[in-house]
Amino acid sequence: MIIGIDAMGGDYAPQCVVDGVIEAINGLSDNDFLVLLGHEATIKTLLNDQANNPKIKIIDCPEVIEMGEHPTKALSQKPNSSISVGFKMLKNKEIDVFCSAGNTGAMMVGSMFSVKVIEGIQRPAIVGFAPKVKGGKVVILDIGANADCKPEMLEQFAELGSLYAQATQGIEKPRVALMNIGEEEQKGSLVVQAAHQLLKDNKSVNFVGNVEGKDL
Repeated sequence: MIIGIDAMGGDYAPQCVVDGVIEAINGLSDNDFLVLLGHEATIKTLLNDQANNPKIKIIDCPEVIEMGEHPTKALSQKPNSSISVGFKMLKNKEIDVFCSAGNTGAMMVGSMFSVKVIEGIQRPAIVGFAPKVKGGKVVILDIGANADCKPEMLEQFAELGSLYAQATQGIEKPRVALMNIGEEEQKGSLVVQAAHQLLKDNKSVNFVGNVEGKDL
């Protein structure tokens, strides 16, 4: 696997990103390689004696999409940024994976233009995790990509989250709950109430009803 990494993405980049790369090198298999995208001279200095490691390739990207920039404008106006180049390489299958701790919106927009969304999915979602008391992790989505949602979108997030939990957590039939201001079916906004009814009738998910913030 060839893993593309935005060396310039995140609040403490590129130092912390390069530190993570150095730490990860020894855990790579023979078929795994890392491609660092960013300011080449800076990355080489930070890599120090690992700069010539055959497991690492550096792609010089003179531009950086900052955290506060508008995603779509930044991608179009900064074609030589680490995020823009990373997605071009992903689209051209020069790398298998691309990751960044940088501008979330730019990563979301870039993924929609390069990887594309699954047919039928109205909106992509960002997933997060929370530890469970008895071990394992709770899969949470969406955690920030979509400020305003329709009931159908929340239903799709439930399906996506259920499938993701099956694939990554090994849970055969994940319990799916709807975060709300109360456990009762009639609680919440009109959007959430409508989503609740859709999930009740959806046979592809194991819907267990509403949960409150205290449950999380």
